[in-house]
Amino acid sequence: MPIKLIAPYEGIEPTFEKSTIEECFEYCSSKKILGVDTETEGFDFLTKKMIMLQIGDEDTQFVIDTRFVDVQILKPIFESDDIIKIFHNAKFDYKFLKHWAGFNTVNIYDTYLAEKVMYCGYDDYGFGLKNLCERYLNVTLKKDERGQFVGMTGQPFKDSQIVYGAKDIEYLIKIREKQQDRINYYDLEIVVDLENRAVIPFSEIEYEGLILDQDAWRELAVKNKVSTEAMLCALDELVLKEPKLQKYKQPMQGDLFNQSCRQTHINWDSPKQVLECFCLFEPMESVNGKYLLKFRNKYPLVKEYIKYKETSKLANAYGEEFFKFIKSDGKIHTNFNQILATGRVSSSDPNMQQMPASNLYRNCFIAPEDWVFVSSDYSSQELNVIAYGSKDPVFLKALENGEDLHSVCAELVFGQEWIDASESDCLYVLAKQKCNCKKHKVLRNAVKSINFGLAYGMGPFKLADTLEISTREASDLIEKYFAAFPSIRRFLNMLGKFGTANGYIQTFKPFRRKRWFSAWDPAGYTPPADLGAIERKSKNTPIQGASADMTKLALVMIHHEIVSNWEGDVKLVMTVHDQIDTICKKEVADKWKVKMTELMEEAANTIVTNELLKADTNISERWEK
Repeated sequence: MPIKLIAPYEGIEPTFEKSTIEECFEYCSSKKILGVDTETEGFDFLTKKMIMLQIGDEDTQFVIDTRFVDVQILKPIFESDDIIKIFHNAKFDYKFLKHWAGFNTVNIYDTYLAEKVMYCGYDDYGFGLKNLCERYLNVTLKKDERGQFVGMTGQPFKDSQIVYGAKDIEYLIKIREKQQDRINYYDLEIVVDLENRAVIPFSEIEYEGLILDQDAWRELAVKNKVSTEAMLCALDELVLKEPKLQKYKQPMQGDLFNQSCRQTHINWDSPKQVLECFCLFEPMESVNGKYLLKFRNKYPLVKEYIKYKETSKLANAYGEEFFKFIKSDGKIHTNFNQILATGRVSSSDPNMQQMPASNLYRNCFIAPEDWVFVSSDYSSQELNVIAYGSKDPVFLKALENGEDLHSVCAELVFGQEWIDASESDCLYVLAKQKCNCKKHKVLRNAVKSINFGLAYGMGPFKLADTLEISTREASDLIEKYFAAFPSIRRFLNMLGKFGTANGYIQTFKPFRRKRWFSAWDPAGYTPPADLGAIERKSKNTPIQGASADMTKLALVMIHHEIVSNWEGDVKLVMTVHDQIDTICKKEVADKWKVKMTELMEEAANTIVTNELLKADTNISERWEK
C-alpha cells in the first residue's frame, strides 16, 4: 500500500512517495472513513509536542511531519460530522490535536473503547493496539519504534518510523471492520455509539482541567496533619490503659511529626508492629481494614486504629503531595478510565472520583475570575433506577409525591417502632419529609444503608459492618426490608437468576450494555462460590450500569449544547459519579442552570422513562458536591 510522506526534508531523497498537504486534504476530504494517529514527544499534551500526524485509509496513508508542516488545512476534515475518524485511545490524540493544531475533533470511532465495551473493561483481555492486531489480524506489532520518537529534534524520521506510523492507520481500518461483526452480533451498536460520543466530553474535561487554590489546600493539609497526630496520641492512650500492652509503654525516639505527645514506641504505620500488638488480644491474620472490621466492636484500640488509618490515608493522598499533579498551566488534569465492568468510570493522576465528599476539599477548586461553577447531579439516581426496574408502588409513590423515600421505607420496615418514635414536632408525620426525631434518625439511617446498598450487592456482613450490629441483626433487618418490599425482592431475584442462567447481565433499554461473567460455565459446572458472585453482580450491575449510561448521555448532550449555543461562555470541567460540573461566565449562569437541568433530565428520561428522576443544579463560586 502506498505511503505518502509530507515532510520538506532538504537534500534527502525520500524512500516513500512525496506528497503535499493539499493532496492529503483532497484525498481525505473525499472519504467517509479515515484512520488517524499521532506521534508525540511524550504524554503531557501541554509540554510535549505532536511531531507526526498519520491519516488515511487502507489504500493510502499520509505521514505528516508536523514539526515542519502546517496542518491547518485539515481542520474541516477533523471537524466534519460526515467523516468517521478512527482512533485507538482517542482521548490521547484528541488533546494533542486540540492543543497543537486547534482541532475540535468530532465523529470519532475509538477501537480501544469499542473493545472495552465488548469485553466489559476487564483488563485480563488486553486493549492495546498490539492486543487487537493479534486478536483480529494475526499481526504481531513491534512497538520498539514508539520510544524512538521521544527527544527527536529536527532530524528526519527514519524509514522504520514512517512505516510504523502508516501501518497503524491501515490496522485501525481493518480492526474496526472486524469489530463491527462482533458488535452487531451481540447487539452492542447503541452502547458503542454512546461511548464513542462520550469520549469527546471526557477529553474536554481532561483538557480543560480545574484550578486549585493552593493556599486553601495547604491550610487543609496542615489541619489534617494535626488531626492525624492527635489520633496517634489517642491510640497511645488506649495502649497505656490496656494491661496486656504495657511492654509498649516506653516512648519512641521522636515520632512522625516531631511532636511530644507520643507515649509508646509503636509505629502505627508498620503493619508488622501493629499486628504483633493486636495479637496480644487474640490471634489475628492481618491488619487489613476489611479483616479488622469484625474486631472493631470488640476492642476499642482496633476501632480507633481503623479510624486512624482512614484519616492518615486521606491526609497522605490529599495533602501537599497532591501538588505534584499540578500541570504547567497551573491546573489539575485528571485522566479517565471510561469503561469499568459496570459501565462506570474511574480516574487517576489524580483520582477525582475518590475525592472526599466533604466540601472542605472540593471548595479548594475555584473558577476563573468572573466565572462560576454550575453543577448538576441526579436526586436519588440509583433509587429511581430501582423503583423504575422493580415498579415498586411505595418507591414510585414516594418519588412522585416528593416524599422522603428513606423515611417512608423505614416506616414500613419498622412499623409500630417507627410510630412510637415520633416526637411532637415530627416533620415526617406532618409532611412525610426527613425529620429531626432522634430515634427516627437511627431507623432511617439503617434503611438508607439498605436502599443504597442494593445498588452494590450489599449482604448481611457488609450491613452489619456499616451499622455496627451483629450479622444476625443485619440478616433480620434485610428480611424485614424485603417483606415490606416484595416487588424489589422479585426484581433483584429476577436479575440474579438471569445472570446465573445466561452468564451475562445487561443494563436497561435503550443501551443494553452487557457484562459477561468469565467464571460462568455454560455446561452447568460453575462452582457455587462463583455462582454466588455472579448472582450478586447481576443484581447490582443493571442499577449501576443504567446510572452510568444516563450520566454519559447527559455529558454528550451537555457538550453538544455548549458547542452549538454556548461556545466561549460555558466549559465542561469535571464529572464524579452522577454529578456533572461546568464553569460559565457569571452573566449567563442563571440561564445556563435552567438549560443544564433540562438536559440532565432529558438524558434521565431516555432510560427511566417515568420522568420521576430529577436533577438538582446549583451555582457556586467554588466546586461543591
